[in-house]
Amino acid sequence: MSVAKPVSSLRLALLLGGLAMFGPFSIDTIFPAFPAMGAQLGADKVAMQQTISVYLLTYALMSLVHGPLSDAFGRRKVILGGLSVFLLASVGCALSTDMGTLLFFRALQGLSAGVGFIVGRAVVRDVHHGDDAQRLMSQVSMIFGIAPAIAPIVGGWILGWSAWPMIFWFLAGFSLLLMLSVGAWLPETHPKEVRLKVSPRHLLRDYFAILGNRRFLRLAAAGSLSFGGLFLYIASAPAFVMDLLHLNEQQFAWLFLPTIGGMVLGAFLSGRSAGRVEGRRLVAIGFGCMAVAMVANVGYNAWAGDAMRIPWAVMPMTLAALGVALVFPILTLSILDMYPRQRGAASSLQAFSNLVVNAIIAGVLSPLLSHHGLHLALGMAGFTLLGWLMWRWEASVSRDMPSCPRESAALEPTDHL
Repeated sequence: MSVAKPVSSLRLALLLGGLAMFGPFSIDTIFPAFPAMGAQLGADKVAMQQTISVYLLTYALMSLVHGPLSDAFGRRKVILGGLSVFLLASVGCALSTDMGTLLFFRALQGLSAGVGFIVGRAVVRDVHHGDDAQRLMSQVSMIFGIAPAIAPIVGGWILGWSAWPMIFWFLAGFSLLLMLSVGAWLPETHPKEVRLKVSPRHLLRDYFAILGNRRFLRLAAAGSLSFGGLFLYIASAPAFVMDLLHLNEQQFAWLFLPTIGGMVLGAFLSGRSAGRVEGRRLVAIGFGCMAVAMVANVGYNAWAGDAMRIPWAVMPMTLAALGVALVFPILTLSILDMYPRQRGAASSLQAFSNLVVNAIIAGVLSPLLSHHGLHLALGMAGFTLLGWLMWRWEASVSRDMPSCPRESAALEPTDHL
């Protein structure tokens, strides 16, 4: 499929990576500010954790809509609309003076923050196929992977010279920059002649058809659960960094740099492997890396107890993140290739499964497990094991899965109804 105007792969990767970044930025930049925000707003640690869970819950609910809207109205319009709402919500967060108001605008941020990540994945599959799609997806993943590493560092720097509301002013400025960039550089990749009509009845019909596809469920669960182990540490970052490792607000990089270093390296290797390494083998290598990391992480935490020290406490994260980055592009493109005419809807449902898992982790499991390092390590290992089991189930019943994602000849969901 051709795009409306020429655009370089590097520029497109940078733009789509930036669009994917502003969602994680909304979570991770405020981690260093939790103590200051809690003190000013009269909220304890559990209440502050809800600024993450309410964001993720609304993010998850709206993720069901972003993709289908882009299937109906085009990718550019939906992205620009989401960025506009996110900018206004960030301003609202910055001006909040009580916890209720902050949670309201955090929910509004969640409603809009997923647009870049979800619609951006559909753009990748609009403009490229096969190995080229895997390379572009890997490039976007490399850029996207930087966000959780630098976001808490940026948040810590901002706190060093200003108060916590300035973090939300920073997010507003970042979203404005993305709006200008999208307006100038992003072509419309979903032309009018292939767009679908907006119909709640048809949307629900398509969603039920996709959810009724057992292969979709296996692939989505494998991705969501395997990433869930890493997200458990991301959601628990304030407790892990400041309470368990006894570091300060400016030292979140000790957790995030090793983690995202592995993510970026894995995404780079995934892109280099496109067309060279069979997709099923790459996924197996990724889960092998995660397994080694889990054994090392649980072993160290069991040995160290309450005397965890850097860098040993964070070194397994690098290998775990590398494994996730090898696995995720293959799973994502396999899902998108199942529904060529409804990539937005398929991307939305995959994102929804990720976000539901992440919201449960942030709102329920993180508060329960983040008081002890071994509990976090065992939780991460559990998610990795469940993700691998879902993948093994998929591999055992879908032995004809292509070596690398390419255009699918499968029937559309509507063809089954």
